[in-house]
This record gives sequence, structure tokens and C-alpha cells, in this order.
Amino acid sequence: MESLLLAIPLAPLLGAIIAGLFGKIIGRAGAHTVTILGVAIAFFLSAYVFKVVAIDGAEAINHSVYTWLESGGIKFEVGFLVDNLTALMMVVVTFVSLMVHIYTIGYMHDDPGYQRFFSYIALFTFSMLMLVMANNFLQLFFGWEAVGLVSYLLIGFWWKKPTAIFANLKAFLVNRVGDFGFLLGIAAVLMYTGSMDYAEVFAKAPSLQNETMSIFPNTSWSVMTVICILLFIGAMGKSAQMPLHVWLPDSMEGPTPISALIHAATMVTAGIFMVARMSPLFELSTTALSFVMVIGALTAFLMGLVGIVQNDIKRVVAYSTLSQLGYMTVALGASAYAAGVFHLMTHAFFKALLFLAAGSVIIAMHHEQDIRKMGGLKKYMPITYITSLIGSLALIGFPGFAGFFSKDSIIEAVHHSTIPGSTLAYWAVLSGVFVTAFYSFRMFFLVFHGKERMDEHTREHLHETPWVVTGPLIALAIPSVLAGFLIDPIVVGDFFKGAIHVDQIHDSLHDVREHFHGAFQFILHGVTQPPFFLAMGGLFSAWFIYLRKPEIADWAAEKFSWLHKLLLNKYWLDDFNQAVFAKGARGIGQALWSGGDRVLIDGLVVNGSAKVIGWVAGVVRHVQSGYLYHYTFAMIIGLIILLGWFVWRV
Repeated sequence: MESLLLAIPLAPLLGAIIAGLFGKIIGRAGAHTVTILGVAIAFFLSAYVFKVVAIDGAEAINHSVYTWLESGGIKFEVGFLVDNLTALMMVVVTFVSLMVHIYTIGYMHDDPGYQRFFSYIALFTFSMLMLVMANNFLQLFFGWEAVGLVSYLLIGFWWKKPTAIFANLKAFLVNRVGDFGFLLGIAAVLMYTGSMDYAEVFAKAPSLQNETMSIFPNTSWSVMTVICILLFIGAMGKSAQMPLHVWLPDSMEGPTPISALIHAATMVTAGIFMVARMSPLFELSTTALSFVMVIGALTAFLMGLVGIVQNDIKRVVAYSTLSQLGYMTVALGASAYAAGVFHLMTHAFFKALLFLAAGSVIIAMHHEQDIRKMGGLKKYMPITYITSLIGSLALIGFPGFAGFFSKDSIIEAVHHSTIPGSTLAYWAVLSGVFVTAFYSFRMFFLVFHGKERMDEHTREHLHETPWVVTGPLIALAIPSVLAGFLIDPIVVGDFFKGAIHVDQIHDSLHDVREHFHGAFQFILHGVTQPPFFLAMGGLFSAWFIYLRKPEIADWAAEKFSWLHKLLLNKYWLDDFNQAVFAKGARGIGQALWSGGDRVLIDGLVVNGSAKVIGWVAGVVRHVQSGYLYHYTFAMIIGLIILLGWFVWRV
């Protein structure tokens, strides 16, 4: 089994190396063949591991591959922990990645960087697998930084576009803020437990529950609260929670396949997975759980509102991702880790589907992304239309679709949570249901229904995209419908027993389990609850406003211009960051260059010392005149000074 586990991340890594280093030799076909083969091997091996561990009930695998460094009793190792949580993540990551790889053949067909792109996305898959399979904080941090690096390369893949370079730099810098907190959290774990191994850290954690530290003079902070909040700051960066969310919408500057991979199965899910994995730590701090919940609630609701006013098809889906990540984070804060991970899984399928469907539309529209210039695509693109409808219904939580089971589980869990902040979180996620349905079907109706608003040239060439594009759409549409029925055992069963720890007093899923009588009963119960009516209200409102009475949208934008402007400017958070942090950093750099480099170093140290030496040399050179009487005179003066000094001393 050890060799098999090692082969799972190494297969896509090998594909990435071959495509990256020998892309010109093996050509385009060779590049996509080796990378798809590597990811396919990883997927089938992950599926086998899932069967052995999750279905057959074999014991969790926890072993080290090798010790990288050992110092002072602390081991830095590379190793694997494969339990039900890891096995589920491995299958989701590799399946979505495989679909994206196949889709990329069609989407990037004419791109000159074809081989390079395949190398990057295979490397992305390797990085995420190393992260989720880790059994220690060192390897976790390696995978954490590796997905950040590859996302930087992929967001700026079209490096000749200034907007792409700005976007990848923004993603890199914002994630450095989160990663600084994450690294401090790992350092605190090492400091107080003396270990980097998950099992050892989790075993020692309860003994730290009442221990305090002093960060500032005369203050006392809970060690576990500080550790958990620092770790979560890392998750805020990777999983794009407010206010560290600003990089994610701009990541749309990368090609659509990478948007799907980042938003569905790799980078943004890393933070959610990490907090779920660290549940034995977070359960020891109610304060940290409350912090997580409130941040998630604000992100879920406020980012959904911004999605309403977006006109770029990819940015609508991007803000949807931000909102859904907020739902997952709220679930983590409510100690409903199982519901959060379940939503991560279902969301991976339907969000990858929506992104790839958006890419299919973009291809057909000759790379036009403004939904105001679309309309009536239903008759031209039937497969894209049907799969987009499935993805949209799953996203809004329509009864029976995957998102219904996972989203309703989260809402119910938050409703029964006793963690401080749960009331705010409940109303935020409940209101978010209407908002999600509204922006999702606003986009759907504007793209596929209504009058055709594209130019004549585009209309004449409209047709369904090739099978390498539509095939992955169909493959992702299937779990977008059926995956929700895995609510038992993932949420209401004991699927995560031993992998996720929940304190009995925090068990917000208890009532969900108590009243669960099968998936179909869950559906029947769901259609009588507020989330269903809110979702239908959002769907109907989008249909009525954008298909029947479009003048209402113009009236509302004018009537509530302050709100429209607020949402269009994304709460001015980007402007604030640019004005304060970016401009401030440049100002500090300018001041250091002007005052430090130019005046102090160049002016005083370098040029100043040169001038002093020149002046001294100019004076001293008169001593070396070459005339004997000058030297005799100097000797006499020196002798007089010495005699005077001796006399004065006596």
C-alpha cells in the first residue's frame, strides 16, 4: 500500500515534468497524453484507496516515507495519513482535475503555451494531493505553498496581459498575508507540543486547553485560541474569506480551465480541508470557532450580493465561489465539519461544471464574456444549456440536486448551533439562499434565454463545442445530481469517525441525524422549509426581472444607485487596499530609497567617504613635497611637540 500511495501524487508530478521539460520534443499530443495519463492513474488509484479505506472499512493508514531532518528531538518528515477524510478529498481532487485536463484539450487548442499549461495543471494536482495526504505540518505547509506557487503561474499564464500580471501578483501578495499567520500558527504548535506530527499534536492538545501565553505585556491569551486563529488566517487567504478574498475574482484573468480547478477542487478548498483536519484543535477553543463562523457568514452573504451586479460570466461564477466558501466556513465554525466537507465535495462538482460550461459559452462566443452581449444560446448549444441548468439548480440547492443536501445540512446545523455568533450566521446563510438563486439564474437567463444580443458574425458561427469540451460537462453533471444522496453516511452517519473530532457540546448536527429518515424524506421535508421558498423566490425574481420586465433592473439600479455603486465597487475594499497598503508600501519604499539609499548610503556613506578621503589626500599630499627642508622643518616641529608634552607631564 505504501508504494501505491506514493504513486498517487508522483504520477501527475511525472507528467508535469515530462510536459514541462520535454514539451517541444513530445509535442502537443504528447504533452496532454502524459499529463492526462498521470492524473488518470492518480484518480483510479485514489478510487481504489477510497474503496479499501472508506467502503471496506480498513484501518486508516499513517506512516512516514522518510525523515528529511531530525534536530533536537524534532522530526521533519514526509509521510501520509489516509483516512476517510483524506480518501474523499483524493477522489474529488483527482476526478475534477481529470475532467479539467480533458476539457483543456479543446479550450487551449490554439494557445502557443499548450504544453506549459498542461505541465502547470498537472503540477497543481500533485501539490494538492501532497497537501491532503500529509500526516504532518511540514508536508502540509509544502503543499500549501506549492498550490500557491502554481496558482501564481496559472493566473498569470497569459503574461503579456497587464491585467493577468496584476492579478497573479495580487493573489501572491494577499496569500502571503494569510500564510504569515499560518506559519506563525505552525510555529506555535511546534513550540507548545514539540512535534510536527498530526497524531502527536492532537494527543497533546487537550493538555494545552487551559494554558495561556502573553503576547503583549500584562495580557493573557489562550494558547489554543491563538493557534487556531493563526491557522485560520492562513485558511482565510487560501479559501478567500473576507477581507483576504480580493484575489479570487481577479484570478479570472487566467484561462477558464484553471479557474475551474482553483475554484472547485484545489487551492480554495485547501483552507476548508485544513480546518476540518485540525478539528481536534479547533474544538478546544469556542472563541476560535466563533471567529471562523462570523467571518464565513459575512463572506457568504456580502460576496453573494456582489455577484448580482457582475456582467462578466466568469466573475459571476467567481463570486458564487466566494459565497459558497463562506457557507463551508460557517459549517466549520458551527462544528459541523462533516457538512462543510460534504458541501466542499458537492460544490467541487457543480462549480467545476459551471466554470467549464462558462468556458464552453466563451468559446462559442469567440471569447466574449459579457452576459449582456449574449442571449438565446439555448437552441445553439443544447448540451451546454442542459448541463448549465443542472449546475445552476445544484448551486441554488434545488431539492434532489447535490447542493440541496449539503447546503440544507449547513443551514440546519447553524440553526442548532450554540457557538456565539450562530444567530448572525443563520440569518446570513438563510438570506444567502435567495441571493444565490437570484444571481445564478440572472446569469442563466441572460445567457441562454431572451433575445439574441450578439453581433451578426458571432451569431452565424454559433454552434455546440467539441466533445472534449462537452464530455467533461456531462461527466460532471452526473455527480452534480447524484452526489447529494451520499448525505448518509457522510453527514448523518459515522463516515468521518476517527478523522474528525467534534466535542459533544458543539455537536450541531445532532438534530439533523436524529430527524433523518432517508434522502427522500429529507427532500420532502426540505420543500416545506424557508430555504426552498427563498430559492424559488430568487429564481422567479430573476426570471421576471430579466426576461419579462427588464426595465425593473434599470429602475432599481437608478433608484438604489448608492447600493448599486457600493456593489459595483465591491465595497471599495480593492480601492482601500490600493490606496492604503499598495500605495503605502510604495511610499515607504520611495522614502527608504530617497532617504536611505540615495541620501544615507550613496550620499553619506559612499560619496561622503570618497569626498573625505579626497580631502584628506589633498591635505596629506602636501606633506610629501620632496624638499628636504620641509621634512627637516616637520621633524623640528614634531620634536618641539614631544618635548612640550614631556614637560607638561612633569
